[in-house]
Amino acid sequence: MSRWSRPSAALVTAATSILFVAAPIDQAQAAGLAAEEAAALALFLGAIFVAVAASVLLLRARRKLADASAAWGRERGALHTRLDQAEAELAADDRLTVTWRSGRSEPETVGDPAKLTGLPPGRRLLAFGAWLEPETARALEHRLSALRERGEPFRLMLRTPEGGHIEADGRPIGAAVSLRLRDVTGERLARAEIETENAALRGALGRFTALIESLIQPVWTRDEHGWLTYANEAYARAVEAKDGTSAVESRAEFLDQSLRAAARRAVEAGHVYRKRAPAVFAGSRRIFDIVEAPSQGGSAAIAIDVSELEDVRTDLSRQMDAHRRTLDELATAVAIFRANGALAFHNQAYARLWGLDPAFLEGGPTDGAVLDRLRADRKLPEEADFRTWKTQLHQAYQAIEPREHWWHLPDRRTLRVVASPNPEGGVTYLFDDVTERLALESRFNALTKVQSETIDHLKEAVAVFGSDGRLRLHNPAFEALWKLSPEALKDRPHAEQILAACGARHHDAELWSRLKMAMTAMPEERHRVAARIDLDDGTIVDVITLPLPDGGTLTTFTDVTDSVNAERVQRERAEALEAADKLKVDFVKNVSYELRSPLTNTIGFGQLLGDPRVGELNPKQKEYVEHIVSSSLALLAIINDILDLATIDAGAMELERRPVDPRAAIEAAAEGVRDRLAEAGLGLDVDVADGVGTFEGDPKRVRQVLFNLLANAIGFSKPGVAVRVAAQRDGDDVVFRVADQGAGIAPEMIDKVFDRFESHSAGAHHRGVGLGLSIARSLVELHGGSVALQSTPGEGTVVTCRFPVGGPQSKGAR
Repeated sequence: MSRWSRPSAALVTAATSILFVAAPIDQAQAAGLAAEEAAALALFLGAIFVAVAASVLLLRARRKLADASAAWGRERGALHTRLDQAEAELAADDRLTVTWRSGRSEPETVGDPAKLTGLPPGRRLLAFGAWLEPETARALEHRLSALRERGEPFRLMLRTPEGGHIEADGRPIGAAVSLRLRDVTGERLARAEIETENAALRGALGRFTALIESLIQPVWTRDEHGWLTYANEAYARAVEAKDGTSAVESRAEFLDQSLRAAARRAVEAGHVYRKRAPAVFAGSRRIFDIVEAPSQGGSAAIAIDVSELEDVRTDLSRQMDAHRRTLDELATAVAIFRANGALAFHNQAYARLWGLDPAFLEGGPTDGAVLDRLRADRKLPEEADFRTWKTQLHQAYQAIEPREHWWHLPDRRTLRVVASPNPEGGVTYLFDDVTERLALESRFNALTKVQSETIDHLKEAVAVFGSDGRLRLHNPAFEALWKLSPEALKDRPHAEQILAACGARHHDAELWSRLKMAMTAMPEERHRVAARIDLDDGTIVDVITLPLPDGGTLTTFTDVTDSVNAERVQRERAEALEAADKLKVDFVKNVSYELRSPLTNTIGFGQLLGDPRVGELNPKQKEYVEHIVSSSLALLAIINDILDLATIDAGAMELERRPVDPRAAIEAAAEGVRDRLAEAGLGLDVDVADGVGTFEGDPKRVRQVLFNLLANAIGFSKPGVAVRVAAQRDGDDVVFRVADQGAGIAPEMIDKVFDRFESHSAGAHHRGVGLGLSIARSLVELHGGSVALQSTPGEGTVVTCRFPVGGPQSKGAR
């Protein structure tokens, strides 16, 4: 049994004794002790028990305390021994330890700071900025704060400005934190330098990688076997991969097989591969500049998208070609010289202007050589000091602004020469032949003077207003008409002021408002205005405004007082003549209708008297009756002609149109004049061409036209000859010609033969009333045709009638 179990046994023994003592008490109680005595006895026995128990526990506690004190003493001694050993080791080591303990404001430092390389003497150890680089000091302070506040351990390699390397190791130790600083030398120094360099390389690599990832150009690397080892995001987009890693894992290639093979051969030969070639980028075909350079253990490549550059270059090339073609089409001679003076471009107008040999120009001669050649050919202005003149001309190569020269050539031409410096160096010469322009300007100035003189001497008042509504030009007649003084017009007053002054002589506000709008409105809104006004002195003026091409307005005021008065007289005369003509027509119509009825009766009774069935007449009576009938028939024909003319004039004659056979119409008309032919001793020649066809018309009126023409020809023909009538087809017309071999018509009478009641009896067997040709022309024109007459005195007359095949409507459609 151990020593710690002995009090417990004593305690058990005491408790057993108390129980045996208590048993006689119970029996005594049973035997009849008094209740009070039993209670006092029990209390006494309990107190004894507590005292014994306390004594036992006290003894036990004292023994345990003595044992613990002895153990703590031994452990403390061991710790002091270990501490002494640790301090001895630290003192012997080259490390410097700084410890921050809980509850203490100042740290504890163990070690000699002088052993740290790069720590200047007299500097405070914890003032890191005094003996470290600023960036390194800030990093150390930041990590030290994290260690003291959150217990985050760290290890840093510190580099001093003097080139030393110090290893800083911070970590928590129980309730304290410590910072260990140790000078690094030997292998550790080499390792530290390697780690520093490695960190710098990792940073540079990270920055370089970030830059490459941000590029829009695909970038990739390959190993010595040609397999992809890296691809940026642009490469992944090009091959439609999720990212660069996926593109490398799937070995998705951006270039086609031929390009990769060519690049591989160049890299293996140690050369940089450069190629502009098409490639598919995200499903779209584009042009790239591909560069792949060899490196140790593989190669690196980049593809630069030059599609837009190629488009711009192509567009620039097209523009330059178009520019050259445009310059070749210009009438202005153009020559472009480079900065060294050599001819770079010339258009066709330049070659034509100077007449230089094309081979000479294609050889790229210098500016001075061209001038010397032109001077030798006497094509340049005659200058006393040619060298100075050429030097002044070539100052354009150093100038900033274009320079203008005027060359008067020996062949009387005048050139305007502009020497314009080019931005990239050199000069562009523009040669403009202004000989004709100067001549035109001279003629224009002369015409302007002539115009002014002409306007000044016009009888009409003329005023020209500009696009701004102000008076630009006027003549003295304008001043005289409106009684305006030259002083009032010399300052070019506005049209509103002038019209206000003119309104004093004619009070018509609406008219002046229209004229104001015509003179001052916008050029595209100006319209022609014409009006007649009566001035206060009885003068009548015609006003006309005309918009001019330059936006101005020409206004003329013409005094038409005399012409208006004459016009009034002519109008009154015309009205009188019209009334007389109407009276004549009404008279003829009335008389014709009044005569026709009794005349018809006369003819009827005459024919009745001549009928043998009525009764026999003696020869004299029979002759008288025949004369009565023939005269009555002639008078009836005249009346019918007059009625036909009246009907045509009234527009009431209607044609019964149907196909007309020219041969049948001629035969019918010839039948009507057969007696007259026999009486006059004339023959009739009819010539109807084959294929003449038919035409649309009124057969009765066509026959009447031919009858009148034949009757007229018979009346003017000489006995023993023949009257000729012909018909033929001419295009869309059927042409009738009636010719006689009579006395002909004098030239001064040709225009009158178709007038009504005009009769020319020279050489005729009878004198008519002059209606036959007039009726014939009216009927032909009613058919949409025309009549023409040709006559030679002493040889005869030919009358030509044209009828359109389709009738009057086809004539109008043509």
